[in-house]
Amino acid sequence: MPELPDVTLYVEGMRERIVGNILRKLRVQSPFVLRTVEPPISTLEGRQVHSVERLGKRIVIALESQFFVVIHLMVSGRLWWRKPDIAIPRGKGLAALDFDNGCLLFTETSKKKRASLHLVEGETRLAEFDRGGLDILHSDFATFVKVLIRENHTLKRVLTDPRIFSGIGNAYSDEILFTAQLSPFKQTQSLTNSERRRLFEASVKTLTSWTEKLRAGLNGRFPEKVTAFHDDMAVHGKYRHPCPVCASPVQRIVYAERESNYCAKCQTSGRLLADRSLSRLLKQNWPKTLDELD
Repeated sequence: MPELPDVTLYVEGMRERIVGNILRKLRVQSPFVLRTVEPPISTLEGRQVHSVERLGKRIVIALESQFFVVIHLMVSGRLWWRKPDIAIPRGKGLAALDFDNGCLLFTETSKKKRASLHLVEGETRLAEFDRGGLDILHSDFATFVKVLIRENHTLKRVLTDPRIFSGIGNAYSDEILFTAQLSPFKQTQSLTNSERRRLFEASVKTLTSWTEKLRAGLNGRFPEKVTAFHDDMAVHGKYRHPCPVCASPVQRIVYAERESNYCAKCQTSGRLLADRSLSRLLKQNWPKTLDELD
């Protein structure tokens, strides 16, 4: 799922191309993508784009007279900037927003049809899409800690909960926790102040550096190779690859339907975390440390 760095680049690319332009037509090909019936599509057509913003992992296109197009890409939704009035591709094509200078295509490769498009009128209605999570990049340390320890959950769950922190998913939570040298299963209320500080600084550093790195790679182009896996990532998607710090094999667990990638030596003092399915299968034979795994 595109997360804060990826969504930020989509927003920047869209701002450059559509702000100030008129939405001439909104074409919907998939009946599953449009999740609202009011206001009707025709009400938004012919209106000027005033801004494009990020709302968590959603993208909000603000039109004149407080009309909004809200896009949620979910796992496999993607956006493409193409020539005006281009045909929507069959199969994966969901919708198209037509402007005089180009067309914003909305596609989804998954057959589960989770990506969504909402048409909204009014700021009050738009506010319903805000999950309430804190944007770490616009927070100070004290506010971060207050939100972090409000409830006692694992760090992995807290970082990826949009009601707690905004815009972070599986990929960047793995990278944040690796940088902070903290276990994904560590409980929020058990953190020392030093660990809280490490987590805050790692969050800011990871989200900022990856946004800058991906932006530099675009060189002004519209983002097209949006993925949760990058060669330069330390642990996410790197199961069994050597850790870039200690060279130990990166580990992977699935817990509560969420995957975590981590380095046991750097993050859990060499202890292997119990994967719910495999640990039940292996029981007493489940390895507890890297040495036992070898």
